[in-house]
Amino acid sequence: MGEFRTETGPENTFNFAQRLMTSQNFTELFREGMGLIEETASYLDGPGRKQSKALGPAASLAYATESMRLTTRLMQLASWLLLQRAVNDGEIVQAEAQSEKNKIRVDNATKEMQNPAWNDLPEQLRSLIETSFKLQRRIKHVNNMLKEEMLREQAANSSNPVGDQLSQISAAFK
Repeated sequence: MGEFRTETGPENTFNFAQRLMTSQNFTELFREGMGLIEETASYLDGPGRKQSKALGPAASLAYATESMRLTTRLMQLASWLLLQRAVNDGEIVQAEAQSEKNKIRVDNATKEMQNPAWNDLPEQLRSLIETSFKLQRRIKHVNNMLKEEMLREQAANSSNPVGDQLSQISAAFK
């Protein structure tokens, strides 16, 4: 009967996150992210500007604070998406992109609802903020998967001095 062997080396590892990032799923994530940025910009420059003028002092301050946080969050997410698209297009390698992604803050996806005027904010602004947090959580999850896969590959590809010595000893006695 034949021998059953399973190869588990780095060359036989399925990189789920990298495969995901080069699939139609990434294209959809990219479009969704860029669409949210456009929608937010249109809202803040149009209806949001008018709505903010009708708010009381506390709600007006909350509007300014939350719209600034939203804009900053979306700029970070856009940077991440553009870096990943550059990887997908072959412009840079994943390791280089990951180094740049480490400078981007996608890991602070906790929602801070401590603002007492949250309920006084326009519904559309609150909806955009909620949507941005959902997108941020998805990107954070994928980013963590990519980091883990890159670390596994680095560990698998790095030499192990003890293992190398044992292999040499084993080869000498065969």
